[in-house]
Amino acid sequence: MSGNSFGRNFVVTTFGESHGPALGGIVDGCPPGLELTAADLQHDLDRRKPGQSRHTTQRRESDRVEILSGIFEGRTTGTPIGLLIHNEDQRSHDYSEIAERYRPGHADYSYEQKYGVRDYRGGGRSSARETAIRVAAGAIAKKYLAERLGIRLRGYLSQLGPWRPRGFDWEQVEHNPFFWPCAETVPELEAYMDALRKSGDSIGAAVTVVASGVPTGLGEPIFDRLDADIAHALMSINAVKGVEIGAGFACIEQKGTEHRDPMTPEGFLTNNAGGILGGISTGQDIVARIALKPTSSIRLPGQSIDRHGAAVEVVTTGRHDPCVGIRATPIAEAMLALVLMDHTLRHRAQNAEVVPPIPAIPAEPRPTS
Repeated sequence: MSGNSFGRNFVVTTFGESHGPALGGIVDGCPPGLELTAADLQHDLDRRKPGQSRHTTQRRESDRVEILSGIFEGRTTGTPIGLLIHNEDQRSHDYSEIAERYRPGHADYSYEQKYGVRDYRGGGRSSARETAIRVAAGAIAKKYLAERLGIRLRGYLSQLGPWRPRGFDWEQVEHNPFFWPCAETVPELEAYMDALRKSGDSIGAAVTVVASGVPTGLGEPIFDRLDADIAHALMSINAVKGVEIGAGFACIEQKGTEHRDPMTPEGFLTNNAGGILGGISTGQDIVARIALKPTSSIRLPGQSIDRHGAAVEVVTTGRHDPCVGIRATPIAEAMLALVLMDHTLRHRAQNAEVVPPIPAIPAEPRPTS
């Protein structure tokens, strides 16, 4: 199986299955000298891990990460960083009934068509559990970007089914199980999810990620556009079916006079471009939004076929997220961080000595006194 590595200069490779003994990964290309411990990675892993509220899967995993290599006396050495997370709470017997059946909306059918064999326990390699290593690798990138460039990466759940925030406060995002920026509507989300879980169904969601303090000049203008690589990274997350940068699909209804972002000596006036023009960062906030489909593994019966081509009815038992978007925020942050880290190293390699003809204008107008 190919396609398990991401990045050019900052390369992340993951391995492992949902019900195997462990998940692992290699981070290659991290610059030497970065202070790094497992605790630096654990915070984001704790934000992603299952079983933290009644609104997510009740699989119990500590997701304790081990750093196996690439660190000496508390600092990165420039050699590959080995990561390992043991699986602790597999219940493979929950999946015995689907060993011969394909779950509709899942990867069971397409995997077996491609490889002729599949690990039916929790989806095997197609399980969202694989993203734990992405989050650990992304935490390394986030730490480097923050300490060396002052880049801050944050995300939040921007839509859950029909619900959208009625207000916005970054401080609220880390104080509720939804990564929701509006404290006022959290009780309504709780009630909605309780009813949904009781019904046995699932729902889709949207997550928005924002990178602030990004310098100008990251990205390449043709095939390796910064927005193209961000879209690639975010679309690689399980259950993601759509990616928007900046105004995204809303630009369809905008006129040119509305969509273009006017520039003044004091700064940009709007950010419909999402911080990227011609595939290259402008210094504004990079804003991306992903749409995540409803969980396919639900206990309501659905039509499908078995491995013999016969019509069957499939009911998925076991522990599953009724909304995968609830735990997707740290994953989206990690993937955006990996892209920015990779392009930072690429930019440094080719353009470190470039002196622009004018200083970068502010991301937005500075307030007047």
